[in-house]
Amino acid sequence: MKLTLIPQRRDDALALSLAGDVLTINGEALDLSCVPAGATLPREAVVCAWLASDIERDKDGQLSLSLILPHGFIADPWSDAAKAVLYPAVIEVTKDGEITLPAYEEEGIEE
Repeated sequence: MKLTLIPQRRDDALALSLAGDVLTINGEALDLSCVPAGATLPREAVVCAWLASDIERDKDGQLSLSLILPHGFIADPWSDAAKAVLYPAVIEVTKDGEITLPAYEEEGIEE
């Protein structure tokens, strides 16, 4: 599965795990087994506030989708953690289990 993360300023957090074709997002299971090879499931057909794109399965069976990646206020936008959150790499999920995301940060504003 390929996950593209779309950073968004939010005060909540995101937790993901995968079991076969079931992606669990903050405790809610999203069964993607209904998407056949070579097909696209439109974003509008899925009830998921974290989904930011259509869901596609290529002819080889790999799923691709985009999810919102929430982040709190980051005091130093040039720190390593900030870059990982603000410019996240595409995640290639190759095994079942918890999916590691860039660190969620929420810091106070420095005065």
